[in-house]
Amino acid sequence: MKQLVAFDLDGTLAESKQPLEAPMAACLKALLDIAMVAVISGGDWKQFQVQVVARLPQGTRLERLFIMPTTGAKLYRFADGGWRQLYAETFTPAERTRILTALERAVADAGLQPERLWGPQIEDRGTQITFSALGQEAPVDAKKRWDPDQARRSALQGRLAAQLPGFSIRIGGTTSLDITREGIDKAYAIDRLVDHAAVPRDAILFFGDAIYPGGNDDPVRAAGIDSVRVRDPAETATILQALIAWSRKDGDAR
Repeated sequence: MKQLVAFDLDGTLAESKQPLEAPMAACLKALLDIAMVAVISGGDWKQFQVQVVARLPQGTRLERLFIMPTTGAKLYRFADGGWRQLYAETFTPAERTRILTALERAVADAGLQPERLWGPQIEDRGTQITFSALGQEAPVDAKKRWDPDQARRSALQGRLAAQLPGFSIRIGGTTSLDITREGIDKAYAIDRLVDHAAVPRDAILFFGDAIYPGGNDDPVRAAGIDSVRVRDPAETATILQALIAWSRKDGDAR
């Protein structure tokens, strides 16, 4: 059994911006009894609180959980009865202005201004600026229909890459693009986990739904971490249930 199991969030543990379902929350609680767990996603800490932390059952070993918002540009750990931020790769004011100006121009030029928005289209998360085409609170069904082949976001990604050298621009979720400093991706998050969890790289297993060329989970696989590509949260839960059962049986046999 690996010492640490890391996960993408949206599309892997839960539907986009939706809370963990009860069976998944139970799986994570059981997994935390036998391994450390990390969750890495483009959302900010408040989103993690709603989607993950608030859904975990009583008795969950929170001290073994690593929460990594904004693609690993932040890290939160539970200690002394509360959650603490251990680091944050925050943009400077000049970086923020440069990104927002380029993003607003590129969105306008690409005509990505829908008739209806559910919340703000651009969100500054301090360490990451995120574009959500239909707004931050769009319903899951509308988001899945908007850009299923990623063509719209790929075109916007190309426009931004030309305007923002020195930054990482990644397709994330179902309607979003995430912008961080160059080099900050989920492989970067794994590097920070190796330090903060004090585990070797070969002791980490990663689950993600976007493990394919260009996917925002693929940097982890490309960095040599053992990875499992899943279709959706239901498949993740099925694999985890089998993994937990196998680990318990293996432990009983020793």
